[in-house]
Amino acid sequence: MRQGVENESQVLQGAERLKLAVSACVLGQPVRYNGGHKRSALCVELLGQAFDFVPLCPEVGIGLGTPRPPIRLVGSPESPRAVGVGDASLDVTERLQEWAERVAATLEGVSGVILMQRSPSCGLFRVKVYREDGRPPQFGSGIFAAALGRRLPELPIEEEGRLHDPVLLENFVVRVRAYGEWQRLFAEGLTRGAIVAFHSRYKYLLLAHDPAGYRTLGCLVAGLGKEDPETFAAHYFPVFMAALRRRATRGTHANVLQHLAGYLRRVLPTEERQELQELIAQYREGVVPLVAPLVLLRHHLRRHPDPYLAQQVYLEPHPPRLGLRNAL
Repeated sequence: MRQGVENESQVLQGAERLKLAVSACVLGQPVRYNGGHKRSALCVELLGQAFDFVPLCPEVGIGLGTPRPPIRLVGSPESPRAVGVGDASLDVTERLQEWAERVAATLEGVSGVILMQRSPSCGLFRVKVYREDGRPPQFGSGIFAAALGRRLPELPIEEEGRLHDPVLLENFVVRVRAYGEWQRLFAEGLTRGAIVAFHSRYKYLLLAHDPAGYRTLGCLVAGLGKEDPETFAAHYFPVFMAALRRRATRGTHANVLQHLAGYLRRVLPTEERQELQELIAQYREGVVPLVAPLVLLRHHLRRHPDPYLAQQVYLEPHPPRLGLRNAL
């Protein structure tokens, strides 16, 4: 399993590479019910440049062998059972749920999870749930995936298949970076100053993802006052991660780019201001990708440094070599 390169691909500047827990079959390990795998080049070769992997397989984890009789979901989508195909006496529902609880307790150093789609244990969305009366199947979530999500609601969890959508992939990596940075902050000991600094660095990224959430979080931080940092964090972080889960649009990105360009209006000559504005407009209209105005904006900021903008995660929320903004 390729773990990626160690030099320029750090997700957090000055920090160790973040970890992703990934379905073992997605990493190429032969753990599927038929002894096969579902190796993902996107995960292993692209994300492996920036992250270290922790493989997991719920069905192997609960003691089922490889190869093994397949299982499927039956019953209602809200509370399905995981039973053997053609052998309802094999019911592993509680075992998968209990394994999710045990795994959740070990993921303190993991900043995100990638699971195998359509799996009765790992699938997040549109996993077939068969009905006992023979009517067409409905759709639900895999037993392990659902239990893990309930146990760790802020942890970024995605399916491998959905990550082939450039918007969802970029959104997932952004959330992983934020979750990992918060983990580090929490481990070092939360202080009011550290929380304010963290929020300040993410302001423009929040504005791009969820303008309403950006305003809500700003009000929360403004009222931090003398509140105990850990008590405050318990209210703040779920709202923060929920805001980042919303997908940024060309409109919200263009709005943020306009805000950032405003810092340069007094130092750029008219021609350069117009060039930047034209490129932002072209991005908003879908003519160029997000990386185009960002490259020009960063060029101007290197020539005219601004301490406040230099700390903004929005300008580089993930390693540039991943190229995640080239398709946005």
